[in-house]
Amino acid sequence: MSQHRPVGTPGRAGAVPALPDLPEATVARLPEYLRALHNLAETGNDTVSSEELAAAAGVNSAKLRKDLSQLGSYGTRGVGYDVALLIDQIEFVLGLTQRRAVALVGVGNLGHALAGYAGFVSRGFRIAALFDADPARVGEEINGLVVQHIDELPRVAAEERIAIGVIATPATAAQSVADQLVAAGVTSILNFAPCVLAVPDGVDVRKVDLAIELQILSFHEHRKAALTGLPPASGPGLPPTGGGLAAPNGALGGSAGAGLTALPGGLAATGTTEPAPTGSLRSTNAEAVGS
Repeated sequence: MSQHRPVGTPGRAGAVPALPDLPEATVARLPEYLRALHNLAETGNDTVSSEELAAAAGVNSAKLRKDLSQLGSYGTRGVGYDVALLIDQIEFVLGLTQRRAVALVGVGNLGHALAGYAGFVSRGFRIAALFDADPARVGEEINGLVVQHIDELPRVAAEERIAIGVIATPATAAQSVADQLVAAGVTSILNFAPCVLAVPDGVDVRKVDLAIELQILSFHEHRKAALTGLPPASGPGLPPTGGGLAAPNGALGGSAGAGLTALPGGLAATGTTEPAPTGSLRSTNAEAVGS
C-alpha cells in the first residue's frame, strides 16, 4: 500500500488533489484502474499510456481519460501517466490510505471463504472481527480470529472502530444483522444475502448475489442460442426449447429462476423484490453500477 502524500506537499509534481465529487459509475471503475496499476508497478512499469491502462482495466481509453481527469490527472503527452502518482491519487480518493476494519457476520461456507481471503489486506482492509449466532460456531478460530457471538457486536465495533460490515448469513437473518450493525454505528454494509435490506439514510449498502449474476449469464446464453438457431441446452427438470424459441412459462424471469434455489455457501436465488419502505428507511439493492 503506497503512502499518501498530503495535498499540496511540495517536492512532487501533481500532488494528490482534494477529494472530488465523482459520479457513481466513475467510482465503480476506479478499483479496476487501481488493480491494473498495481500489476503494472509490480512488473516494473513507471509510466503507462491511457490505451494500455484502459485495455488492462477493460474499458475504452476515452472513458478512462475522462475518469482520471476528474481526479486532476491528465498524463503527459508522449509519456502517459505516472504509475506511482496515479496509485496515490486513486487510493486517496477511495479512502485506502488507512486500513479499514471490517466485521464479518455469518461464518458458514461463504463466511469461511471470505474470512480466509488474503486479498483484503493488499486492497486496504482487514477483517477485524467474526460473528455468528450459532453456538456451535462461536469460539471457532478462522485465520487467527475467534468467532464471537453476535451479541458482542456493539462492544467489538467500538473497540475495533469497525467501518464496514459484511453480511454472509441466510436471507432470513440478514435484515436483523443489518439492524444490529447500524445500531453499533456501522454505516457501510456489503450484503451477500439474497435479499433487499432496509437501512436508514446515511447507510450505504452494496449487494452481491451470485445467483443473479448466473441468471444474467443464462440470459446471454439463451440469446446466443436464439441468434444462432441452436436449441439451448436442456437438463433434468427443464423442458427442451427447440429452435431457439423462448421457453414456456417465462423461463427466464420465472420458472427457471425459481428452479435455482441454492448455491454453495448458503446463497439462494431470488426472483422477487421487496417493496420500498417508507419514512426514514430506504430500500437498497446496489448492484454493479452501470457506465
